[in-house]
Amino acid sequence: MTRFVTIAFALFAAIPLAVHAQDSCKNRGELDALYCDENADLVADPPKDPAKFRNPSTLVFTYTPVEDPAVYENIFRPFTEHLAKCTGKRVVFYQVQSNAAEIEAMRSGRLHVGGFSTGPTNYAVNLAGAVPFAVKGNEKELQGYQLIFLVRKDSPYQKLADLKGKKVAHVQPSSNSGNLAPRALFPKEGLVPDQDYKVLYSGKHDQTVMGVLSGDYDGGPVASDVFKRMVDRGQVKAEDFRIIYRSQTFPTSSFAYAHDLDPKLRETLLKCFYDYRFTPEMQKAFDGADRFFPITYKEHWAIVRQVADASGEKFNKAAFENLQKREAEAAAKKAAEKKQ
Repeated sequence: MTRFVTIAFALFAAIPLAVHAQDSCKNRGELDALYCDENADLVADPPKDPAKFRNPSTLVFTYTPVEDPAVYENIFRPFTEHLAKCTGKRVVFYQVQSNAAEIEAMRSGRLHVGGFSTGPTNYAVNLAGAVPFAVKGNEKELQGYQLIFLVRKDSPYQKLADLKGKKVAHVQPSSNSGNLAPRALFPKEGLVPDQDYKVLYSGKHDQTVMGVLSGDYDGGPVASDVFKRMVDRGQVKAEDFRIIYRSQTFPTSSFAYAHDLDPKLRETLLKCFYDYRFTPEMQKAFDGADRFFPITYKEHWAIVRQVADASGEKFNKAAFENLQKREAEAAAKKAAEKKQ
């Protein structure tokens, strides 16, 4: 894993930014120098030169690595088969093991469309030219989730302030519910991350849940939808935990396409997504959602950006390098634990 991230960063750093930076661009906003945002919708504009449009014979699709990637390859198989028929192209599911790897894959052109976790969506937009267009939902509304703080049911903790000086796991630096939102929301509840407790990164939401259950951590913030799926699959029992905090609702994982896809392919892709209705198995896996609900990054991710701003998080290259480092460390720690 560490080697993969090192290679990913080398590819990331090797892209000649100076050439792109010289292109005429009236507005970039928070976007990397590779991209332009002249219409001020906060996402990368399509290339001005039609010769730079991409129309691959094989579409590469993936889903956020919040849990086991292999599980989601099977869950999404009916959809990827639909996407292949709908676009007339071969579609492959690319299993990614980290958010950094997924972001780098789109930036380097190896990933064409995929689902990004709520927090990392910001990195994907700014650094990889991702254009979010949908989240899971139903006919009336998009699907959301809350930040929940879990402790063991048999623990003495009843409120966030009780965790001062305790072992608290955050997921990873880019996670909205697992790190950014806690930093913005917990202080008003009497608990300040990195001041009242040392932040310990677990790497993934499910690893925080299992760590709380095993006693490795006294508590930790996770996404409510991930916890619910773990309960539904029988991985954990809800009655073994107590939820001592629940936030407002955030949008769940975004689905985004690469900004430089050929316009005709892009429009076909959007229609294929919006027209699709989830199978019963997919609806069960995704908490009753039955379709891809249309969204825009500017409107629907506003609350996520506000939380990031309040926590001091920046979604730039320097922060991405830190994300890569943290994810590599978490992967190495997990590998070492398996060997023991």
